[in-house]
Amino acid sequence: MEKKQSELRLAFSVPETIPVTVGPKLRSGVLSIAGYIPAGAIVPQNYKIPYHDSRTKKGYQRPPQDSRINELVADLRKDRVDLPTAILLNLRDQNAKKAVRHGLFYLNELQSAKNFSQPFYVVDGQHRILALEKLVVEYDPAKWASFLIPFVCMLGATEDEEMDQFYIVNSKAKSVRTDLAYALLRQRAERDPAVMEQLLEKGRDWQVIAEALVEQLAEKGAVWRGLVRLAAMEKGETTMPSASMVSSLRPLLTSPYFGSLTREQQIKLLEAFWRGLRNLMTEAFDEPQKFVVQKGVGVTVLHALLVQIVEIARSKGLSTLDPETYSKLLKKPLSLLQGENQHGDTVSGLDFWRVAPEGAAGSYSSSAGKRVFTAKLRQLLPPIEAE
Repeated sequence: MEKKQSELRLAFSVPETIPVTVGPKLRSGVLSIAGYIPAGAIVPQNYKIPYHDSRTKKGYQRPPQDSRINELVADLRKDRVDLPTAILLNLRDQNAKKAVRHGLFYLNELQSAKNFSQPFYVVDGQHRILALEKLVVEYDPAKWASFLIPFVCMLGATEDEEMDQFYIVNSKAKSVRTDLAYALLRQRAERDPAVMEQLLEKGRDWQVIAEALVEQLAEKGAVWRGLVRLAAMEKGETTMPSASMVSSLRPLLTSPYFGSLTREQQIKLLEAFWRGLRNLMTEAFDEPQKFVVQKGVGVTVLHALLVQIVEIARSKGLSTLDPETYSKLLKKPLSLLQGENQHGDTVSGLDFWRVAPEGAAGSYSSSAGKRVFTAKLRQLLPPIEAE
């Protein structure tokens, strides 16, 4: 570490000043500034992250996640991401505001112990700071120490005031809905091959493919048209959100046979499967709101089961693109499926799939329940025929 520190001092000098904008005072009267600061002015030694200690009741930050840090390090090294959002810092020393004069932030005065003895406290943005520290210390000090970070810095706030701002930032922020995230991810991947390459490295390329399949089924499919709630759509008459349907396709897309099919073949197979099911349970498809077949539980279980059903069909020499194949293979298993509804009655066949309290399928809505449900159905399927 000492050698790295020496290399950093030779490779990078903290500028004496940086231009900043003085913002309005916080409700507490604390002054704040905003601008861009080189990473080397903060890392590796001039900052502190106030982690929460349950024994002393001091601090407020959550422990860092190494996976997030390492992922950001890899993305920054490959120039795959930007860091446009500001980190939030604080200098607790009450004299810190004296380092701001005439639109300049005098960083050289922060380095002098006679002026200020405290580091930057990281209120929000710890993973970005820790990732940049790793880049500075372990990779290229000259390059990453010069990397400009957008920042907002409070001057003279107390730990309690930091905690207030931390709570506001982290409790008011709203994450992007999963369905919108998938849709945006697909658009990015289609525009930029580098995005798809990154997803392949992380084993997430299936999400882009699944989103494309779901959109096509929702917009043009004979069985699913108008029933999938795509990003930014009102619920209306839809039976399930697109994000749930995208996730349900993961077992299929990661299976050797289905995953190797062309997009057109995948759509045809899914269409044939659901049309085969509709032939067996017409009432459930005519009134989808009254059954769980086309809702989260049913779709997740049936798509997981489809991996095995496809292999059974192939072993019997049946076409995987023919709805009759699925009607034939599932007729007996679906008739034998039974469970107990909320009234304590045993229900089977079509009645099993009714919504609660008359049906039993809805009781398997948890992750563990879906696994049990899938296992129950799998046991009822015909065996794969050996060659």
